[in-house]
Amino acid sequence: MTLEDENGNGSGAPSDGGAGSGASEQALNTPRTFLVVVDDSDEMQIALHFACLRAKNTGGVVALLYVQEPAEFQHWLGVGELMQQERREEAEKRLQDLAANANKLSGAVPILYVREGERAEELMTLLEEDESISIVVLAASAKGEGPGPLVSHLMSKGRTRISLPVTIVPGSLTLEEVEQLA
Repeated sequence: MTLEDENGNGSGAPSDGGAGSGASEQALNTPRTFLVVVDDSDEMQIALHFACLRAKNTGGVVALLYVQEPAEFQHWLGVGELMQQERREEAEKRLQDLAANANKLSGAVPILYVREGERAEELMTLLEEDESISIVVLAASAKGEGPGPLVSHLMSKGRTRISLPVTIVPGSLTLEEVEQLA
């Protein structure tokens, strides 16, 4: 698995390894990257399942973005740093578990990104920085409370900042229904 931090350090997306290839040839040989934003919602599992199956069916790869919100507890620097480190370790464990599932479903090792900040803003920044991402896969809220914060952000403030497709999977779908669609 490839793990990248908020500065983009890591090995990045898989390359075709072709020396001297032209840009258009590389674009044809580069697998489509389906980005899923990790959160604690049930709907995220639906989006991940859809992205994995689409990646498998199209020869693509899945990327997972985990955004760690800044610690709210800032009274004592040492305690805040310890809390941040613990949250980072939890994030990495969660990503490893999701990555194992993504690898099993898609047949390819996923790309992992860990960022710190506000989720919608970090998503936008990653999309601006990483041209290998082909499509964002999100799931709408299944609870009837609106589409969800990321979908809302991308459809309003974010729509002028990105120039790639966004797939919104209904969060109310079952895994069996997702398999039929993907």
